[in-house]
Amino acid sequence: MAKKSETIFSNLNSEKNGTTAGEVVERLRHMIQNGDLSPGDRLPPERDLAKLLGVSRPTLRAGIRSLSTVGILQSRQGAGTFVVEKGESPTLDGSPLQMLSALHGFTSDEMFEARLALEMSIAGLAAERATSEQMTLMAEEIAGMYASLTNPEQYLVHDMRFHQTIAAASNNRILTSLMNMIATILFDSRSKTVTRAKDLKQSAEQHHNIYRAMREHDIEGARRAMHDHLVETQKAQRLEELEDAAALKGMTNQ
Repeated sequence: MAKKSETIFSNLNSEKNGTTAGEVVERLRHMIQNGDLSPGDRLPPERDLAKLLGVSRPTLRAGIRSLSTVGILQSRQGAGTFVVEKGESPTLDGSPLQMLSALHGFTSDEMFEARLALEMSIAGLAAERATSEQMTLMAEEIAGMYASLTNPEQYLVHDMRFHQTIAAASNNRILTSLMNMIATILFDSRSKTVTRAKDLKQSAEQHHNIYRAMREHDIEGARRAMHDHLVETQKAQRLEELEDAAALKGMTNQ
C-alpha cells in the first residue's frame, strides 16, 4: 500500500469552500470503486494521508468517521484504518439511529416491532443455513445464559451474542449488519433495567426453543419461537422499566 500511495492519492482542492470531509469521502469511495483501494488494504497513517490528500487532519478524521459509520472502513486500535474485507459483514454504527430516535421520539414499541420483523426473517434463514460451527456457538451462549441466571448483566451479554450469532448464521450480510446495529441500541437500553429481571430462566428456555428449532432446520418453528421470545422480552422490559421508574420516584420523594 505504501508504494502506491503517492500515485493514487492526489491533492483535493475546492475553489469555493476549501477542502471538505465530503470530498474526502467521495475520493476514498471512488478509489475503492475503481480498485485503487482493495478490501483489506490499510490506509496510510493519518498524518501522511492528510498530506497526500491535501486536507487537515480533523477534516480527514471526519471523512474516515463517515465511511466507518456505513461499514466501508474499519478502524483497528493500534493497527490503523482498513478497507473492510469482502467476507466480513459491515458493522454499522448505531449512532445515527440513536440520534433519529432522540429527535423523533421513537418508542420502545416501534423498536420492538422493527426487531420482530427483522429477527423473525433472520431466524428462518438461519434455520436453513446455519453451519455446525454456528450451532455450536449458539449452544455455548445458551450454556452461558443458564450459568449466569443470578448475574443479569452477564446474562444479557450471552443473550445478545446469541442473537448476533443467529444473524451471522442467516448468511446475509445486510441483515446481519442491520441486526448488529439495532442490537447495540437495544443492549444499551436493556442494560439499564435488566438488574430488575424477574425470570431469566424462562428467557433462557425461550432461547433454547429457538436453538432447538434451528438444529432441526425447522424454518417456521424457528420463526415462531423467535416471535414468542421477543413478545415475552417486550413484556419483561416493560415491567422492568415500570419498576425502575417507581424506584426512582421513591428516591425523589425521600
